[in-house]
Formats: sequence, structure tokens, C-alpha cells
Amino acid sequence: MSDAQLGAAQMSDHILFLTGRLAEHSLRKVLAQLQPALFSYEVLEIGLQVAGLMTADMVQRRLSDLRGATRVVVPGRCRGDLDALTRHYGVPVERGPEDLKDLPQFFGRKAKAVDLSQYDVLIFAEIVDAPALDVAAIVERAVGYRRDGADVIDLGCLPATPIPHLEEAIQELKRLGYNVSVDSMDEAELRRGAAAGADYLLSLKEETLHLVDDLPVTPVLIPSQPRDLASLGRAVAAMQRQGRAFYADPILDPIHFGFTESIVRYHEFRRRFPDSPVMMGVGNLTELTDADTAGANALLMGIMSELRVGALLTTQVSAHARRAVKEADAARRMMHAAREAGDVPKGYSNALLQVHDKKPFPDTEDEVRDIARRVRDPSFRIQVSTEGVHVYNRDGLRTAWDAFAFWPRLGLEQDASHAFYMGVELARAQLAWELGKRYVQDEPLHWGAAVEREPENEREHKQAGTTLTHAMRTKPKSNE
Repeated sequence: MSDAQLGAAQMSDHILFLTGRLAEHSLRKVLAQLQPALFSYEVLEIGLQVAGLMTADMVQRRLSDLRGATRVVVPGRCRGDLDALTRHYGVPVERGPEDLKDLPQFFGRKAKAVDLSQYDVLIFAEIVDAPALDVAAIVERAVGYRRDGADVIDLGCLPATPIPHLEEAIQELKRLGYNVSVDSMDEAELRRGAAAGADYLLSLKEETLHLVDDLPVTPVLIPSQPRDLASLGRAVAAMQRQGRAFYADPILDPIHFGFTESIVRYHEFRRRFPDSPVMMGVGNLTELTDADTAGANALLMGIMSELRVGALLTTQVSAHARRAVKEADAARRMMHAAREAGDVPKGYSNALLQVHDKKPFPDTEDEVRDIARRVRDPSFRIQVSTEGVHVYNRDGLRTAWDAFAFWPRLGLEQDASHAFYMGVELARAQLAWELGKRYVQDEPLHWGAAVEREPENEREHKQAGTTLTHAMRTKPKSNE
């Protein structure tokens, strides 16, 4: 659909936004700021206080008149089957963003859907200590790497360290459907790997190319001497004459040991061999730099995207690099989508925004105060703004920067489960404020690819938390 067609389609939309009493005022302000909008709209409060507690069943019970709407947008935290609502009303019913302040981005994203399913870089995930692991442990590591996005499991061999189970490990991985590579400077180990059925052999030089003669294995070529592009070029030419598949790796060096020069070397290699498949091993940067690896992986994948480098070799040895495979997978998808769109890699994925968020504090202190003034029940709400952490209920608004500072002001000395809950939530809120992360009450902080999280099922209602369940179980029974 062209931009003109999309604009015409949106102009014909009349959107009904469903909300709760506390969020209605803020929602109207955000929608007013969208004007002139490409759609007309109406806001309807459906008779509940907190918009996040809305459910699909509740909508169907309370909404009988669509007021001419061609689309209905419910809060992002609304649970239940929206497809059933769509069938019931005969118009699309969809979730908005979790925070209503993200509505401008939400409608922008709807106009340009982001497809992160495509990529053109293979990830080789190296098990660097394969000689020290038995076959079962190698398979267990491989399962985790493939789950995180690895396409090839690389068995790293160590100098002067025997690996008697090399063949058994390769054959078991192949039996389970893995692509396997062997990385070694020992010719005998490379021969054994090829004979056992490995798909790739790493670190072959022009002097060792004979190892792959008449074998259905793809070599990864490196220079005979460090930084020697000439020898790498000769190895590439030999493979091209034979019509064989290969990857060439000019070698990425660590910072202060030739890192910048090695980036230039990749560029020069691509200039000389514009169509040759290239691999980049990133461990010399991610493992040997005391910095979070997400940014390093994003930057290197950006270079790879520009140079059309088709394979990446990564490791997860250092504790700070333990999510390197997952980050590389996120980075390759983001860079591919941005490059194909002729765009910068901004607004495509938050997977690599781990420590800080782009818009951490959607509400100002004045907006929090405005909401707090309208609360008439004893339940605590927690929000974060640039000014600190805010806690409010019908008894007023409290603001502080340290979670401990709230304790004397909450009156929870006789309610252990509620006190525990507030302690957990306030600790999250303080952390979000200090780091500049988005905080949503009752939700874990988002850490992108750094933390494994099960995808949330938006059709299912959330179960009562541990502290609430305990409070309900221990609440005194009525004598009535």
C-alpha cells in the first residue's frame, strides 16, 4: 500500500478508544496532541477506575454501542481474546501500547510494519572448551546456542589438548540436526572433523587447503600470517578456481592490538573481492573489552551489514558476554531490516537497549500529581518521573529517590505481605529511575536480549501474585 493509499485508509477510520477513569484525562491530552490526525476518534470510559484491569469479557458486557467506530483500541494491558471481540462487533479490536504516551509511536509503527524475521548473516557459536566437555554437555550447550539464534555449532579445539570424543560429538550433533564446524590449528584434528561429517572447517590457510580436497566440507580461510591479506587472497583465488564454497576471515584484532587497522582490512578485502563470502569473528572485541556486549554487537553487525559480511563467529566465555549469541541474533535482524528499508537502525527493535530506555519517563511530575488528586481508594500506585519515584493513594502523594524512604509513610507495619510487595515494586522503581528505564507497576523491568523472558500470553488473565494470594488466604472471615 502506498503512502497515499494508507493515508486515505486512515482518514476514513473513526477509532473508539476505551479507557478507565484515571487514564481518561491523559488519554484525551495525548490524542489531542496527535492532531491534525489521520483519523477521527472518540474516547469512552467504560466504568472502571484502572484501564489496565480491562478485559475482553468486560468490554463485551459493557460496550453495546460502537458510536460509528470502524476500529476499537483497548489498553495495551487488556487481557482476553480480542479476535472474539472483532467477530462480535464486526470491526477490528486491537490493543494499543502498554503506555498511552506511546500512542504516537504506535500509530507510526502501524503505518510501517517492521519485519524482523529476515536476516542474511549466519551465526557460528563456538564452544571454546569442547575438549573439556563430554558429549552430553556439548549437546546441552548446543541446545542453548540454537535457542538463542545460532545456525552453526562450532567445536573449538585447544592447543596441545586432546579431544578424543571429537568424532562422537560431531556425529551426535549431526544426528540431532545441527550444522557443525570444527576450529583447530591442528591438521590432524581438522582431518578428523571432516571425516566425521563436519559441515565447516575453520582456520585453514593456503598451506592447509589440501585438507578439504574431495571432501564435502566448507573451509573458512584465514591469512597465513596475521594481517597478511595477500596470502588470504591467494587462498580465496584457489577456492574460486575450484568452484568451491568458502568463507574468508581477515581476522578482527583486539583494541590497541590493531583493531582499527583490522576494520580497514575487512573493508579492503571487500573492495578486492566484492563477491566473496566473508566471516567476522567478534570475540576479540566482545570478550576482551570490559563493556556491555550489546553495543559492541550492534556496532559490529552494522559494519557487517554495510560490507555484506555473511557469517559471524561468536563466543560466550566471559560472564559479561553470556548473551552474545542472543544479541548477535537481534542485531542481524535489526540491521537487515534497516538496510533493506534504506534506513538507520532506529525504531526497529529494543532488544539491544538493555540498560537504558529511549523514553524512560513518559509522565511528568505534574501529570502524576494530576492523576493522584483523582484517586479515591486505598490501593497504592507507583510511577516514576525525572523527579523521582512517586507513590500515591487516597491518602496523598509521596515522592522520594530511595525506596527505603517510603517505609515510614506507608502504614504497612501490620501487613507483611503488602509490605513485601511494596518493597519489591519500589526497588524496581528506584532501579528504573536511577538507570533511566521504563517502569510499569506489577511488571518486570525490560532488559532486552540480556534477560530471557517467556512471551506473555495476552489472551490469558494474569494470576494473582504470591503476596495477594497470601493476603486473600489469611484474611479473617466475616461473621456475617
